[in-house]
Amino acid sequence: MTTQPSIPLLTQNNGLSIPQIGLGIYGPDDSGSADAVATAIEVGYRGIDTAALYQNESGVGEGIRRAGIAREKLYVTTKLDGDRHGYDAAQRAFDTSLSKLGLDYVDLYLIHWPLPGVDMYVETWKAFEKILADGRTRSIGVSNFQPAHLERLFDETTVKPVLNQIELHPGLPNMAVREFNTAHGILTEAWSPLGRGRVFGNPTLEKIATKHGKSIAQVVIRWHVEQDNVVIPKSVTRARLVENLDVYDFALDAEDLAGIASLENGVRTGDDPDLYNG
Repeated sequence: MTTQPSIPLLTQNNGLSIPQIGLGIYGPDDSGSADAVATAIEVGYRGIDTAALYQNESGVGEGIRRAGIAREKLYVTTKLDGDRHGYDAAQRAFDTSLSKLGLDYVDLYLIHWPLPGVDMYVETWKAFEKILADGRTRSIGVSNFQPAHLERLFDETTVKPVLNQIELHPGLPNMAVREFNTAHGILTEAWSPLGRGRVFGNPTLEKIATKHGKSIAQVVIRWHVEQDNVVIPKSVTRARLVENLDVYDFALDAEDLAGIASLENGVRTGDDPDLYNG
């Protein structure tokens, strides 16, 4: 079984940390999610990331129960769906997620998208502060927030997010958001860390992978690790789950990093957070 380091969460002063490599569970239905989660835990994953939007929280919970590991050894993240913004709606949605997961608490609860056109993320964050104060989640954070969205939270609420989960891969290194996060003690977590498969077959990455005797996925995950990102690659197969954790026995050199930097093209695989409104 492969294990991996955890990274401290800083802004909420609770002494907690998050596994650096977790399992992203977007895509599979409840049955597939249960199988993937149980297998992932068996091979060494301790971080599991889901969302109400993925419609598989029940399966994630089943996979956790099937794995038979002590709850306190796992780090479970879920996210608020976009049609549940608002103070009361967000609290009801959290209760629904917790019930579907079959857990007493989650480790991290995220606002999935800021939805600036809806303009309720500040009110929603105040509900998150209440959920945190009540001990129903151990930490609260955001997903897909731009610096301007975070600045409003800083100005109009009390608790800073511990983490901002953003689209991040070699084609979209998202430096401005990452630098803002770091300046404010907020961890960056990468979704779509492999560019939804766009990294595969890239000749630059193939050359680096061959050099290190690793796969392209391992090279890109290692790239995230060396930048102190939290990263949640998605897989449902045992061999790939094991492979994605096996990135701590090599390091990228300056030539490798320059090659990866050359792949930046600014192309998103998902929506633009400044434009997306659900």
